[in-house]
Amino acid sequence: PPLPPSVKNWHYLGTDKTGRDVAARLIYGFRIAIFFSLILLFFNYAIGISLGCLMGYIGGKFDLIFQRIIEVWNNIPYLYAIIIISSILIPNFFSLLGIMIFFGWISMTWYMRTATYKEREREYVLAARALGAGTSRIIIMHIIPNTVSVIITFIPFSVAGGITSLTALDYLGFGMPAPTPSWGQLLAEASEYNITAPWIGISVISALIIILTMVTFIGEAIRESFDPKIYSTYE
Repeated sequence: PPLPPSVKNWHYLGTDKTGRDVAARLIYGFRIAIFFSLILLFFNYAIGISLGCLMGYIGGKFDLIFQRIIEVWNNIPYLYAIIIISSILIPNFFSLLGIMIFFGWISMTWYMRTATYKEREREYVLAARALGAGTSRIIIMHIIPNTVSVIITFIPFSVAGGITSLTALDYLGFGMPAPTPSWGQLLAEASEYNITAPWIGISVISALIIILTMVTFIGEAIRESFDPKIYSTYE
């Protein structure tokens, strides 16, 4: 090994340097990458949406204090932090997930803060406040449903970012430990055997292009389904 693609031996995309089937490693690697990115998306959005809405709705000193905290937090190079922690501890699925959640909620917080600032002065929010609705009810029942298009717009980019981040860490050797199937490990092997076994690199790069394109188109379709301008009738 590595052996070229062979229909007779059922290795449709060939094997890697240890004789493992490339197609099987791509499938299992995709399963790990997509679960990783979806869990990362859930926690980043849960933290970012909650904190961003509170900052935008409450404002004042609460907003000012968290702005300074986020600015300091945002200046920490999280990729270097992940590399340092991974060099000290043995990385696994949950440790990498925790580290990336620790640094990944900031961008969504800024978007939701801006969207909430705009929505809190709308008539429906003022009416709900006049009727005695509390802060949590206004945010959950009124502001978040009216900013869902903003949230959905960034979902495909967040999922694609989670997949590429995990692939990059695996490629650099700071990701999942062997023998966990990983697209980054396959890319590292492809750079080692780019002349003698080009099918490894072609398979991984093609899979990345297909999956990231598919995620982007699915996210765009979901965003359009929640776009009120398409399904509104003005009289």
